[in-house]
Amino acid sequence: MAVSCGIVGLPNVGKSTLFNALSSAGAEVANYPFCTIEPNVGVVPVPDPRLDALVALFHPKSIVAATVNFVDIAGLVRGASKGEGLGNQFLANIRETDAIAHVVRCFEDENIVHVEGRIDPVADVGTIDTELCLKDLETVDKRIERAKKALKGTAAKDEKLILELCERVRVGLDQGKPARAQGLTAEEQALLRETSLLTLKKVFYIANVAEAQLASLDTDPNVAKLRAHATAEGAPVVVICAAAEAEIASLDAADRPAFLESLGLKEPGLHQVAHTAYKLLDLITFLTAGEDECRAWTIKRGSKAPQAAGAIHTDFERGFIKAEVIWWEDLIRLGSEAACRAAAKLNLEGKDYVVRDGDVIHFKFNV
Repeated sequence: MAVSCGIVGLPNVGKSTLFNALSSAGAEVANYPFCTIEPNVGVVPVPDPRLDALVALFHPKSIVAATVNFVDIAGLVRGASKGEGLGNQFLANIRETDAIAHVVRCFEDENIVHVEGRIDPVADVGTIDTELCLKDLETVDKRIERAKKALKGTAAKDEKLILELCERVRVGLDQGKPARAQGLTAEEQALLRETSLLTLKKVFYIANVAEAQLASLDTDPNVAKLRAHATAEGAPVVVICAAAEAEIASLDAADRPAFLESLGLKEPGLHQVAHTAYKLLDLITFLTAGEDECRAWTIKRGSKAPQAAGAIHTDFERGFIKAEVIWWEDLIRLGSEAACRAAAKLNLEGKDYVVRDGDVIHFKFNV
């Protein structure tokens, strides 16, 4: 399944620098607002040691990792909901993504202007949230009007439910409370899905710091402020130095460990960004493995075997018969499918089997 995450934030917080590091796509980086006019899309692999282990075992001709599409969206500014700074275009780009990675500036640098003239992570988050809430107010108002007109029609009962829900959500939005923070049930969120509310999307924060801050993240005041705000709304925070990550990404693989060690890092912060996006959307990975190809497949947590088969091809789901399932650690330890079968570590599963994160599966189907 294709997964997309929009990178948003105020101008000059490091979004395009982060994007360059994530995707090596060469998005333009400049010290002025709106240098990114068209959204850039980078396909970023999700690091997975299980896939690496299978590759080492099978030495396949092809390797395909799970991926997240990161969309670099130009900086939003105060008034974006009314079209300021090409706001309408940028907000439409956000609407098409599955989740939001909100980059927040937590570093001081007099050579890089801040659009609001100060460094205040929580205030910056508030500016973006306000603009998204204002845009959602427009969307909800339009849906309320449609529902009122439809109350006399054949779908009056359903429209009454939507009307009541939208009116309740509207009150929260008017108070500056994003829809995701309004305690909506899964059923209520499903009713609102057609509206594609921006503030209903899941969000995680990326605290962008200077290289000098990496050694004192636990005591950094700006990082602490952002973490406290994120904790209050139940959102994850990833702390990175986007400039350093861009440098890491530009190095040869052999040179990266030494540079990471010099920064006091065990792995690139970008690995955390990709994993956080994946986890935020409640995604898991199952694997297929053999000499031709080792591949990681993305599905929603809780998916059953036929839906997982459908991730490979719709015919697999339509004609699903059974799934041959091996736990990845058993396959690595025993060394082959035949050995797993002989050791009773290969299970035949039917349509009700709930796929685990890390299952290696071979599907049987007939169409």
